[in-house]
Amino acid sequence: MTRKAPPDLATPAILVALLAAIATLTVVVAPAMQRPVTEAFIYIVIVVGLQIFSGNCGVISFGHVAFVVVGAYVSAILTLPTHKKHSMLALPQALEQLHFSTIESLLVSSLAAATVALLIGFPIVRLRGIVPSMATFALLMITHTIALNWKAVTGGRQALVGLPLDTTIWVALGGAVFAICIAVWYQQSTRGILLRCTRESLVAAESIGINVVGERMVALIISAFVCGLGGVLFAHFLGTLNANTFFLDTTFLVLSMLVVGGYRSVTGAVFGVAVLSMVSELFRYFEQGISIGAFSLPSLPGLQEVALAIIMLAILVARPDGLLGAQEIGRLYLLTRRLFQL
Repeated sequence: MTRKAPPDLATPAILVALLAAIATLTVVVAPAMQRPVTEAFIYIVIVVGLQIFSGNCGVISFGHVAFVVVGAYVSAILTLPTHKKHSMLALPQALEQLHFSTIESLLVSSLAAATVALLIGFPIVRLRGIVPSMATFALLMITHTIALNWKAVTGGRQALVGLPLDTTIWVALGGAVFAICIAVWYQQSTRGILLRCTRESLVAAESIGINVVGERMVALIISAFVCGLGGVLFAHFLGTLNANTFFLDTTFLVLSMLVVGGYRSVTGAVFGVAVLSMVSELFRYFEQGISIGAFSLPSLPGLQEVALAIIMLAILVARPDGLLGAQEIGRLYLLTRRLFQL
């Protein structure tokens, strides 16, 4: 009789400790870096949310930013002052008068994203091969079109301004910690193990009675909840919101972060965000042009996007499973300890 592997408690503990140390050092040593670090923490929430679904079932989703959009807009509607909703939107009277704090809207908005996943998920998770990935991209396009044209509810092309700026570095850290804990818990749960069986072989999984559609659906709902949380944090980090805030650029960046780090592990998702966030900041600086003595580099708009594409392509060629593959930092830590004890 085989024994179930012991839970990997080291992975979330190490990742949380590292993120907490980064936040503390940023606040104490480099306060000017709080904004990019806060943004990176929010991306960790979204990328880890995507990893819960794509990493465990093997279906690369191009549409999870749609759940970010749902979370962001629901939170915006709930937290905007009544007079601003009256001037910018055309909501029903009851919804116009409804007002939540940002903390209260976190749960409601994340549940709204999970509800959307529940309503639209079954047709998507029943598909096979590359088709579900294309279906998720269609979901992104539909969500963007609705956000762009439903002026009464989303403001359309007009930006929703005046959202409470409540996403501090500590709030974003709390969201990242929550996302990591949920992802590791699901990964080590029985449902997570069953879903990874379907990732390796759908035919074999179905032959032993695994409900492929059901397991994918559970993962989609959980990942949508986490991505919706990321949307709330982003909305209250930016303070403004319009239909183009989260679209193709965000989708490309989130997928790049997941693929670069390694989509099959939670550690890989976090590591991918860290690597590409640093690279993005570096090339954003170069885009503005620099001068060092006699050497001068002119302004190069678009350098950041080109650099990210080249880095992603190079990593896909050299390491198709990402920099960390399926490795978790907790397992690597325990293995290192055992080697040094020998």
